Amino acid sequence: MPPVHVLVPLDGSPLADEALTHALTVFDCRVTVLNIVTPLDATMSEGGILEPDERRRTTARKRADRLIERAEDRAATEDRTVETVVETGDPAETILEYVENRDVDHVVMGGHGGERGDATRRLLGTVATAVVRESPVTVTVVR
Repeated sequence: MPPVHVLVPLDGSPLADEALTHALTVFDCRVTVLNIVTPLDATMSEGGILEPDERRRTTARKRADRLIERAEDRAATEDRTVETVVETGDPAETILEYVENRDVDHVVMGGHGGERGDATRRLLGTVATAVVRESPVTVTVVR
């Protein structure tokens, strides 16, 4: 059965953009674009020396707004519209919570390789790996 609501998490990467293109061209259904702003705290900075401040929060939010606008423009080139959402939190957890709490029945996301971790993480990336492993719905990973 084809999906009726596809979620596309966007992080600004080329693979995430390809995931959006894939979702728009393959699925003729409701598409929601989700951008996740990761909370800025001292544990995420180099050596824990950067403290969160309003300027960094504003910059992160402006970046999210640009990504959402870019997604809307991309959808328009396909004569489509997308629903847009910006959330704050851990990327994998936020994606999974969104799936659980909305009527999402398919996730399309970009995969990111890396040099650390096991083979799956190198092939998909840590966020994509967690979502594939824990999602109650089908996940398509674009590489």
